[in-house]
Amino acid sequence: MQATGYATIGAFELSDFLARWDSLHDDALQVMPERIHPTARIHPTAIIGEDVIIGPDVRVHEFSTVRKRSVLAAGVSVGFGCEVTHSFVGENTVLGHQVGIGHSLIGTDVHLSANLVIAAISLWNYDMRVPVREIVLRGPGDDSPYHCTTSRFGGLIGDQVQTGSVITLGPGIAVGRGSTIAAGVCMGSGIVPGASVVRASSPGVLVEPRRSDPPYGS
Repeated sequence: MQATGYATIGAFELSDFLARWDSLHDDALQVMPERIHPTARIHPTAIIGEDVIIGPDVRVHEFSTVRKRSVLAAGVSVGFGCEVTHSFVGENTVLGHQVGIGHSLIGTDVHLSANLVIAAISLWNYDMRVPVREIVLRGPGDDSPYHCTTSRFGGLIGDQVQTGSVITLGPGIAVGRGSTIAAGVCMGSGIVPGASVVRASSPGVLVEPRRSDPPYGS
């Protein structure tokens, strides 16, 4: 993917990338010598959309679906029964069993454990089949919300993020690199700083910095 817009994904402003995502992907399909790399291993029961790009050494396990302009970069592993919709998944990232992500950007070396969902559409649309409510990222305190300029966006998950199981995130969440999300967290719109720990709490969630030096920086 070095010859495509995805090679410089980190240089984009988020809202600009989201606005241009479809055209960037379509351009990538035109220049890619092969849409699915020959070293990728895809189980016969998996469903792969005709506009999906899959890199070298990717594994897609049983009964998983990858569709709608998704990208699986080199070394990605998609577990049993996952659904990946219009998402970019960075190199060497692991999706555990029954993970569902929509309209999301996932970094490199991320580990998403079983039964995790990143939702992409606000519940407060009149008709969720035709969403019109803009997704915004809401920071802590009095920080102004970040406008994504789209009605479909799940989340931005930074490099080396790790999660427990049975987690629901989004729509409109950004998790800084090197962070950990504990099992059972349910978190909608929000911004999690890098090298944080997110735990289920009452009420809501608790976000706190790591007690020791983070392994990957902030």
